[in-house]
Amino acid sequence: MVRSMTGFGRGAAQSDDYSIALEMKAVNHRFLEISCRLPKQLLSMEDALKKRLQQSISRGKLDVFVTFERTGEKNAALKVDKDLALAYYNALVEVASACGLAPQINLRDVTSCSGVVTLDTPEDDEEEIASLLMAAADGAAAQMLSMQEKEGAALADDLLSRLDLIEQRLQVIREAAPQVVTEQKARLEQRLADLLGAVPLDENRLANELAVFADRVDITEELTRLASHISQFRQSLSSDEPAGRKLNFIQQEMLRETNTIGSKSSALAINNIVIEVKSELEKIREQIQNIE
Repeated sequence: MVRSMTGFGRGAAQSDDYSIALEMKAVNHRFLEISCRLPKQLLSMEDALKKRLQQSISRGKLDVFVTFERTGEKNAALKVDKDLALAYYNALVEVASACGLAPQINLRDVTSCSGVVTLDTPEDDEEEIASLLMAAADGAAAQMLSMQEKEGAALADDLLSRLDLIEQRLQVIREAAPQVVTEQKARLEQRLADLLGAVPLDENRLANELAVFADRVDITEELTRLASHISQFRQSLSSDEPAGRKLNFIQQEMLRETNTIGSKSSALAINNIVIEVKSELEKIREQIQNIE
């Protein structure tokens, strides 16, 4: 089943002490490019996160946003060093006395001194945090892949309908091709009759000219290769492997064969169908840019 490269997913995981939420969105890209925005507490886990996502996603530009919160008793807390505060206070009183000043010391003077009030951040359990991050990533990836598969199924249906239309138009070309030689024979006979009048036609010369013309406009090989490419295209659409690059290559080959048919044919009816087929192939090209 083909997958679209466009999608969104969200995952979350939490424990008694931590909570992690992860969101990701993906758009078309030739290769896999992952950009992560992590809080500073999780920056050391970025490489591991990217490797985890690479296990389920092969192409696309992926933007990942992670939020982290301490939810338990391990939350950071303010710590007051009472002994240091008293020491600062006594020192300030001493300085004021030495300068002959009346002590005018308030709470802000003491608490603003270095080390009196500090933020006590407990040591985090990195292994637990990493486990939660990977669980959130797996949940987001699963949700995004589900969305991509649904969109991929819609893309596949559209592509298959266009392939059906192309096959119908190629069948018309296949049936019309022999008529091109017949019509050319009639034109040559009429032209020679106009030029020669009562002089008998050289049937051997006419046959040779028609043989050369028939060989020049023969599109049997191109039609056969196109049929093979269409079959390969359908097989790739049903494959479980990422097929975007392969489909793009097959589409280019189909366009090349179609152009060759157009260049060989002198029949207006065939050339008009070639234009229709090329139009469908261009729509197919646009669609497969969205496929992983």
